[in-house]
Amino acid sequence: MDKAELKRRTQKFAVEIIKFIESQPNSRTLAVLSNQLLRSSTSIGANYRSACKGKSTADFINKIIICEEEADESIYWLDLLIEAELVTESKVLPLRKEANELTAIFTAIGKTAKENQKSKILKN
Repeated sequence: MDKAELKRRTQKFAVEIIKFIESQPNSRTLAVLSNQLLRSSTSIGANYRSACKGKSTADFINKIIICEEEADESIYWLDLLIEAELVTESKVLPLRKEANELTAIFTAIGKTAKENQKSKILKN
């Protein structure tokens, strides 16, 4: 997967979360949890775009780690919505699946970047 495709994928995920949240009824608890989900899910793409413009390898790695953490946090909020029985699991399942896949992708990118950085240091 190239950078442009991953940028599109993270943005599509954020849009799907926005649509999901907007389709939910208003309640105090749902509003708070939805706000947390909205923040973490939209942060993934924003931080990935920033990582692609990283000033150094260390900067890139740090921002990729943030992407990984935000994707994982999105899973947490989705799980909490299900466990609290505020939404049905069937509505959340595709979003949760994508959040899991994004977490795995950013974990792999971070691991590879760290290994490349170590190899570079050992060569010098």
